[in-house]
Amino acid sequence: MKNFIGTYECKMDDKGRIKLPSSLVKQMEDFGGDSFVVKRSVFQSCLEVYPMKGWEKLMEKINKLNRFQKKNADFIRQFTAGLKTVEPDNAGRLQISKDLTLFADLKKEIVITSAGELFEIWDKDAYEKVIATSEEDFAKLAEQVMGEISFDDSEN
Repeated sequence: MKNFIGTYECKMDDKGRIKLPSSLVKQMEDFGGDSFVVKRSVFQSCLEVYPMKGWEKLMEKINKLNRFQKKNADFIRQFTAGLKTVEPDNAGRLQISKDLTLFADLKKEIVITSAGELFEIWDKDAYEKVIATSEEDFAKLAEQVMGEISFDDSEN
């Protein structure tokens, strides 16, 4: 499984185009040169960018939900609201639609950060606030999330 690596500070122009760093463009090419899906994050005011193959894998799971249960239909509608497909242009820019720009409150200063098999697009100030947690708070979170996982290589 491929993962994105890195955090990048970028600029967005008045037309909603983000100039991507060349190292990120190279990583995007490693995902087969397909298009990408941009969506609203569920938990934060940022955008998530999925390689198409990863998005299709996720949608296979979501499409198994019974749409005759209202909560499932509501979830699917909210989860897929505002989806857009994008590809970097010849100048290495990614076009972000107006509705998604407004959702994530993106201004001129942008942070793109890796999140495993996807990457996130943040307004720089919002990103700085989210990651500004104390070492003690992060240590507690790490213990809660990762403390029960076995890292024994023989399980692979």
